[in-house]
Formats: sequence, structure tokens, C-alpha cells
Amino acid sequence: MKYSYRCKGTCSSKVEFELDGNTVYNVSFTGGCNGNLKGIASLVEGMDADYAVERLKGITCGFKNTSCPDQLARAIEEAKKM
Repeated sequence: MKYSYRCKGTCSSKVEFELDGNTVYNVSFTGGCNGNLKGIASLVEGMDADYAVERLKGITCGFKNTSCPDQLARAIEEAKKM
């Protein structure tokens, strides 16, 4: 199933992804650091959603209390509740 999440507190404004069972696919960010976000998307492709959340949740960016990877983790958690 395809999900869309509005990012809060980051340079990226939105993250979209698919969950097939508990596996993450097709992650794409709108805005943000293009190369870094493509790298994150590539690294989590085919990853277990719970493991992705475990690895990404709590990462910060500069002086912000969140980051694009943290926002992806939050998006996955929210999608799993649906």
C-alpha cells in the first residue's frame, strides 16, 4: 500500500513510500538534500519496516530535533497503525 507523510521540521516537505506487508519499498522525498535522500531511500529498499524504524528513529540534523531519516521512521510507524 502506498503512503504519503508531510514532514515536520525538515528541509524535505513530504515522504512517500510503499509497505508490502512489513517491507519498505519505493521511498521518495520531496525537497531536502537530493543525493542524501536518494541514498536513504536506496538503503531502506526492501528492508523490514520495524528494522528501518529502529535504525532511523531519533536521528537529528544539525540543531534540529529531527531529520529526514527520523521523519521517515515516524511515517512508517504511522502507516503501520492504519
